Amino acid sequence: MTAVIDKLEHLNRYQSWSYDPYHYCLTILLERYSLWLGDQHDARGDVMAESRGKKEDQRLKKEFSRIYRRGTENVSHAEFVAHLTSSQLKVKPKSANVSGLQLADVIAHPSFVTVKARHEGQPLPANFGGQVGQILVASKYRRSWSGRIEGWGTKWLP
Repeated sequence: MTAVIDKLEHLNRYQSWSYDPYHYCLTILLERYSLWLGDQHDARGDVMAESRGKKEDQRLKKEFSRIYRRGTENVSHAEFVAHLTSSQLKVKPKSANVSGLQLADVIAHPSFVTVKARHEGQPLPANFGGQVGQILVASKYRRSWSGRIEGWGTKWLP
């Protein structure tokens, strides 16, 4: 799953609604992850983020806990409890050399480029990142029952 936010458009569009862009993306990703775990796998999963700094990490952990405790407009607290293994966000620095975070780093930019290209109706680049994007689109992104990726496995915000 990939969530991309155009921060400038977000600020321009929602001047009176100042939801932190990182927290907004976290909400979108947690909703889709939890629904994916429940809808298709009847499973539980863990959530880990790469550290961005002490202050930012604390704010993100606090937001994760708030989402977990209260739920969102689209996913209830009970759904999060049923499918997430912890009420606390795990945050590790890049130096911890966590395999899952390394994999996320490798996929992050190609995933962004893929979502942006699809949003703008452009072809994927003819490079390694474009090849990764083709794999994501062909078989990795979550889909609706009708095969739709947008809104399920990818989300362009705002």
